[in-house]
Amino acid sequence: MAETNVHETFRGDLLAHCYRMVGSVEEAEDLVQETMVRAWRAADRYDPSLASLRTWLHRIATNVCLTALDGKARRPLPSGLVPAGDDPYAPLTPSLDVPWLQPFPDVRLGDPAVAAQQRAGLRLALVAALQLLPARQRAALVLRDVLQFSAAEVARALDTSVASVNSSLQRARATLQEAAPELEELSEPADPDERAVVDRYLAAFEAADVAGLTKLLADDVVLEMPPVALWLEGRAHYSTFMERVFAMRGPGWRMLPVAANGSTGLATYAPADGGLRAHSVQVLAISGGLVRRCVTFADPAVFGLFGLPATLNDGGE
Repeated sequence: MAETNVHETFRGDLLAHCYRMVGSVEEAEDLVQETMVRAWRAADRYDPSLASLRTWLHRIATNVCLTALDGKARRPLPSGLVPAGDDPYAPLTPSLDVPWLQPFPDVRLGDPAVAAQQRAGLRLALVAALQLLPARQRAALVLRDVLQFSAAEVARALDTSVASVNSSLQRARATLQEAAPELEELSEPADPDERAVVDRYLAAFEAADVAGLTKLLADDVVLEMPPVALWLEGRAHYSTFMERVFAMRGPGWRMLPVAANGSTGLATYAPADGGLRAHSVQVLAISGGLVRRCVTFADPAVFGLFGLPATLNDGGE
């Protein structure tokens, strides 16, 4: 029982690790539980002179994830699946056969200190880019570059050589640099104006003020909306799309701030049947005082991950 309690202190850390590997919160929770079971069974074989408890647990979790990923399709965002669209009026048909990347509720990390430590490593841009990598390359890069394990520790975790790890890292970094060069920005401090930008974005959205929203967007802003396999780039496309949304659904939307993927998110409720119904969770990437990317998870089931209700009354409760 004592070992189990010690292991539990790493649950949030392990959950973030498994999520980066598999791209699903529900799957990650199952894999953490499997990790805990394996760690409990192997507790008498743990040697603190060879590895810290955290390193040992992450080694178990990594191998649990690699087994789970064997033969499974990757979890993309629309921007990792299809070219950018150029029609804000394109049909919004969900692609339900795609296992989409899920948003991560920061509250699942538990300890606020863990949440602060994990912030950059949970950004959607990074997690989405990781899904482009083969599973073992993904594991090597997460362990080395995100968790800051030594090359020797990564080699032990993957049961391979340091030379093999370095080769995998070289290929993985090249893939990420080509697919998502903006990842270098993730090491930068959070935008100090992020909260103010989000507040203005929320106010403009709830007021159905497209002009106000547009002022908060970067020129090359990206909007994507899984499970719809469509994404748009540019302020003009974003603005036109929002005009379409408000024309279709009317005004009277409500938004609740949430913490998601180390960033600010907004749970969005649309007017329906005289009330407000769960519509989507938007995860915003903000820098330079502007919204650079909005990933809108337009699946009401996502609200359950955040412990949010499916409906609100007009008073917002």
